[in-house]
Amino acid sequence: MRKQKNETVVLDRGNRSVQLDYSELRRAVLVLRAVNHKLRQSIIDLLEETPQMTVTEIYIKLRLEQSVASQHLAILRKAGVVVTNREGKYIYYSLDHERISQISRLIEELAQ
Repeated sequence: MRKQKNETVVLDRGNRSVQLDYSELRRAVLVLRAVNHKLRQSIIDLLEETPQMTVTEIYIKLRLEQSVASQHLAILRKAGVVVTNREGKYIYYSLDHERISQISRLIEELAQ
């Protein structure tokens, strides 16, 4: 049986219980799967150094095929790790620091 979007999941942590929003937990899983790849981690590292880049700049820096870079950026975008900004004919990619912070807090809560 699938959980409903507004349900909570309760994790027993020995002497305490942690309540998590099911939809937030699913989004966190999506992000963790997205960033659990060496190439996508390299893209994230690159966007940490240079806050805004086009797919062309990314695939040249990482010496990738354009299609490979685009596929990995699409996965990161779907997970909410990167956001896009269109300026004329160019699409710029940057990290969504707020979303990354949310997931980081969730992970810290789970790890306690």
